[in-house]
Amino acid sequence: MHSAPNALRPHIEWGLQSILGTWLTLQWRDQPCAPGTYRTTVEFRDVRGSAAKIASALRGWHYLRFEVREESELGGEFYRSTPELGIHRASIDGLGNIVVTEHQITEALAKGFDDLSIRDAIDEILGNQWERELAPFREVEIDQIIQLRAI
Repeated sequence: MHSAPNALRPHIEWGLQSILGTWLTLQWRDQPCAPGTYRTTVEFRDVRGSAAKIASALRGWHYLRFEVREESELGGEFYRSTPELGIHRASIDGLGNIVVTEHQITEALAKGFDDLSIRDAIDEILGNQWERELAPFREVEIDQIIQLRAI
């Protein structure tokens, strides 16, 4: 969870508890990229398809920025969401790389054969708009980890 308003924090916890079937107490921290919001990280092991349930539940709250990954050696799913862009879903391989299917390539080519059309379609498939918007929020977490390791 990259950013969530204070008022939604208990609702997010309740929603995750309901989906995962276990009690959660999340450690929320200030999100400096969006003053007045909070961020947290949750790692869990559950049955396949849990990421889709979590992303579906969270996307109902417009003000959230989040990412949900379901990973295995065989691959999984990756969901990203922002208030402005909505939700993006991608299939990933066992290393976390986004997998582009034949169907997606065919759709991209159907939109036009000029360079700009193809670039825009591939940009959409890869979720690069979501990546650009969420990168500063993700970097806050990475910077904090680096600072803790330096101590």
